[in-house]
Amino acid sequence: MDPASQDINLNSPNKALGVDGEAGLSDMPAEGAMGSPNPLPPGLTEEEAEDLRTELAKVEEEITTLRQVLSAKERHSTELKRKLGLSPLNELKQNINKTLLDVQTSNAYKKTQETLSQAGQKTTAALSTMGTAIRRGLGDMRNSATFKSFEDKVGNLKYKVVGAKDNAEATSETTPTPTPTQENPPF
Repeated sequence: MDPASQDINLNSPNKALGVDGEAGLSDMPAEGAMGSPNPLPPGLTEEEAEDLRTELAKVEEEITTLRQVLSAKERHSTELKRKLGLSPLNELKQNINKTLLDVQTSNAYKKTQETLSQAGQKTTAALSTMGTAIRRGLGDMRNSATFKSFEDKVGNLKYKVVGAKDNAEATSETTPTPTPTQENPPF
């Protein structure tokens, strides 16, 4: 096992194994070796306990082997992806696109899209109707006697405040302005 793939999990049964699977810390005592051995659980004979320890050792060895195989397969997969030009970013893009497509083709998305489309159409119709009603109401209000009276009063007030100046501007707009000459420059 190469050092890069060495198991560094502190909860692993292989935490004290070196590169070749040998104990890296030879002075580290094995579990239960400090003083008296672990007492056997009630109803378990020494022979049964030894069989269980042997089976446990085999299972832990299989786990180690499977980790090494998985690590080798992952390295091989990474190498194949590199040769194919597949980067993690490309994979992420493909995954996002696939997920987006899956979402868009799902029944929930289609129903939501249909419902929102109908809601949008109804909202557009309601706003159009409301705009027409407001326009009609303002037109009716402008033609009412109260509004005409108010408009006349505002016009009279404007005439009183601004006075003849406004009338002079109104008449000058209708009469053509003379073209500038040497005697009458535009500045």
